[in-house]
Amino acid sequence: MERFDVAVIGGGIVGLSTAYHLAQRGVGRIVLLEKEDELAAHQTGRNSGVIHSGIYYKPGSLKAINCVSGRSELVDFCEREDLPFDMCGKVIVATDEEEEARLQIIFERGQANGVACSWLSGGALKEYEPHVRGRCAVHVEDAGIADYGAVSRRIGQRSVELGVDVRKGHAVLNLKPEQDGVIVNTDRGDITAGLVVNCAGLHSDRIARMGGVEPGLRIVPFRGHYHKLAPEAEHLCRTLIYPVPNPAYPFLGVHFTRMVRGGVECGPNALLAFAREGYRIPQVSIKDMSDYLAYSGFRRLMRDHWKQGVHEFACAVSRSRYVRELQKLIPAVRKEHLLPAPSGIRAQAVMPDGSMADDFLILERPRQIHVCNAPSPAATAGLRIGSTIADRVTASQAA
Repeated sequence: MERFDVAVIGGGIVGLSTAYHLAQRGVGRIVLLEKEDELAAHQTGRNSGVIHSGIYYKPGSLKAINCVSGRSELVDFCEREDLPFDMCGKVIVATDEEEEARLQIIFERGQANGVACSWLSGGALKEYEPHVRGRCAVHVEDAGIADYGAVSRRIGQRSVELGVDVRKGHAVLNLKPEQDGVIVNTDRGDITAGLVVNCAGLHSDRIARMGGVEPGLRIVPFRGHYHKLAPEAEHLCRTLIYPVPNPAYPFLGVHFTRMVRGGVECGPNALLAFAREGYRIPQVSIKDMSDYLAYSGFRRLMRDHWKQGVHEFACAVSRSRYVRELQKLIPAVRKEHLLPAPSGIRAQAVMPDGSMADDFLILERPRQIHVCNAPSPAATAGLRIGSTIADRVTASQAA
């Protein structure tokens, strides 16, 4: 049985960044296990490509700390590696008095987190986005767009050059903690590692339980339904246009995003998915549905937020409803302007009381580290999260 010092599970940006930073620190033999035949196949490669600023997050939280520093590290990496990105900025738009009050809180958080941002009147907003209707807005300079698939593949390439053994097409079936390490059973043979780092995203809670760790949460998948604007409507969006998010949910709302490789996407909504990798509405996994339907935290979530769930479903199945959501920001958008675009899945950690985890969650146990909640802005913060985990590993080795 092959022996490694560290086995990283998951080939998204967080797993790749962890392996990359561990290799830079010279921790020993490292293997990265990815069940798909390509890297960044799920959350990392199926998001809107936004470089988040850190404006939304509670000062001092893991999201705030890692997003702000991770953004800088991401931009430096893209510049150094000649990868496409554009710090085009974005506007967060309030359409009524209630949203304006919530936007003021976001603005204050941004200032506390050191984000470059400014308050705009409705008239000043028109200078940035002429087709947007809004009472007021916050202009965020520290926001942009990137290609996270390309970033992840380059991190993987650099990791391999540093000696990381990146194994695609290796699904983890079980973990067996031993006195001096962990046996990792995969569908292509077993290995043993002194430390396992779980960055499995949509399956992170299951991987934790394989290792005998109860994370105290359940991953519930939410499908993000995207459209893209037809070419004749792309002029309606210059940069990134966001609504003021509902503070009851960790989602940012349906927004417009100019993509780094061209085109404009709009979305996503947040629809309960019937499979952890259910990117299309007909896709159903009895195992995945049974997993969350049997969970008391999910039932409490649905009891408290069923009306929002009905609204999200209606927007997903009715293009007219989806358009009305978009028209709150850009009234000129029409149904005929919307073209199909790939969907994504958000791995959302739901707690036993029915609340949705609003911060990154990283659990440390003997010989195991589990990243159990790392949705947006984890792509932006990915390099920083990987560095944070590597710091913890090297500190524990030194001790």
